[in-house]
Amino acid sequence: MIDPFGRNITYLRVSVTDRCDLRCAYCMAEDMSFLPKAEILTLEELDRLCGAFIRSGVRKIRLTGGEPLVRRGVMTLVHALGTRLGAGLEELTLTSNGTQLARFAGDLAAAGVQRINVSLDTLDAAKFTTLTRWGKIEKTIDGIMAARAAGLAVKINTVALRGGNEDEFDALIAWCGRWGFDLCLIETMPMGDIGADRSEHYLPLSLVRARLRRGWTLSETDYRTGGPARYFDIAETGRRIGFITPLTHNFCESCNRVRLTCTGTLYMCLGQEDAAEFRPLLRAGADEAELQAAIAEALARKPRGHDFVIDRRHSAPALTRHMSVTGG
Repeated sequence: MIDPFGRNITYLRVSVTDRCDLRCAYCMAEDMSFLPKAEILTLEELDRLCGAFIRSGVRKIRLTGGEPLVRRGVMTLVHALGTRLGAGLEELTLTSNGTQLARFAGDLAAAGVQRINVSLDTLDAAKFTTLTRWGKIEKTIDGIMAARAAGLAVKINTVALRGGNEDEFDALIAWCGRWGFDLCLIETMPMGDIGADRSEHYLPLSLVRARLRRGWTLSETDYRTGGPARYFDIAETGRRIGFITPLTHNFCESCNRVRLTCTGTLYMCLGQEDAAEFRPLLRAGADEAELQAAIAEALARKPRGHDFVIDRRHSAPALTRHMSVTGG
């Protein structure tokens, strides 16, 4: 799958649900309204659509949400996709908040998942509850350790928040080094109404990286996971740190991914509203050729990049769509 700018699209991020058991303050409003069940693709529909993408050239699938592991029966989909590994699909991964991992880590590994990303923005229990609005850090830590014990490679994702966790990055690097995890820092993305001015928490990662160099030896590396992160080796821990910078450094020139929502909407770009709808096709009984033709037509509209910007003059988000709907 080649887009209009010559980029090979091999990576599909699939949101299996817009629901989450946390309400992270930078991600969604506390009183979120979620989609009705009738609008959500069945697990069988998701598997069939993923199969069409694989046959069209997708080689990596990441399951996301919301929180993917709160979807009832989600392991049915994980196991179905796992059978596609080695038959076009090369990697199946998952992004999670960790609250359900203690229960599912072993099954994920058995299904063929080898790597997972876990969101963890602080190591402070009280601050964790504040940031997530009602979460308990113990559940997430227990899930992370269960994933590690199951043999899954764990990467910790941390959203950098000015005035929120910017004093914890050294501790997070050390903690990840102790347990053998890579760390990825992410700039807050201006998506969805969260009931607050997101610009108040925007922290440029160029500034963070300069601060970290005072205490850590960071060396550039060619390591890539297929996503937008730029990685550095950390000499003192033997692990890596990645930086995802949608605002300070647009990463679109190497974009290799598209995003499928739990309703069957395909967004060719995280930061644009143009989309292709697959639910009507699926429920009208579209055959394989029709699905692949629709995929090709959508890819032909993939834009050069997003238009994210933090505008401190206005508190409104760049997009009204929440990240949990698109697939975080």
